[in-house]
Amino acid sequence: MPLTILVAEDDPGTRLSISDYLELAGYLVIVAEDGREALSVIEKHSPHLLITDVTMPFLDGYELVNQVRRQPMFRLLPVIFLTARTRTEERVRGYKLGCDAYLAKPFELVELGAIVRNLLERSQMIQTEWHARTQAVATSGKDVSRPNSYGDDAKAPHPLTTLDTPDLTTREQDVLGLLSDGLSNAQIGDRLHLSPRTVEKYVSSLLRKTTTSNRAELVRFALEHHLI
Repeated sequence: MPLTILVAEDDPGTRLSISDYLELAGYLVIVAEDGREALSVIEKHSPHLLITDVTMPFLDGYELVNQVRRQPMFRLLPVIFLTARTRTEERVRGYKLGCDAYLAKPFELVELGAIVRNLLERSQMIQTEWHARTQAVATSGKDVSRPNSYGDDAKAPHPLTTLDTPDLTTREQDVLGLLSDGLSNAQIGDRLHLSPRTVEKYVSSLLRKTTTSNRAELVRFALEHHLI
């Protein structure tokens, strides 16, 4: 069964060209003309990936993704933003909301296709690995739903074994929880009374322990392993 992609775009020409290209690549494509319709389609069809314009009527792309991310079952949904807004602050806002890629208009369909393929492959690999670990744990009788807690200064055992989730300190768990809410290092520091530099050290430790390469992957890992 082909993977399903939702394309939310209010411009008919752009929407059609993207849909045709992705369908020729073998994907099942569903379209929405505005953010409000897109939100309804996501809840009804549970697509594997969302491509959305930022500027749309009724509900813009930012608010669409914000509402999608509030629903636990869609916290890991890969998201690609399409927009003519190329300022740094616009891109930062998108990444903070949880988008995986930010493609400026005008763009080449072949580049979009490569991003789609990469995100879907990674998403499917994560799900496959999670299912495999879940089945292995069920067979062995181990419980991975509850990570161990340690004091702030305690040294956790070596993370990731074949079946176990990483052991995090209490402070690392605090940082991870706030990071998953989209807070910056400075904001996390304000909440926990830490300097941004110290927060970054905790984030680096979390990336190392979970063998993830960026914050988006870290949050996905944490959700799938019930760390937050």
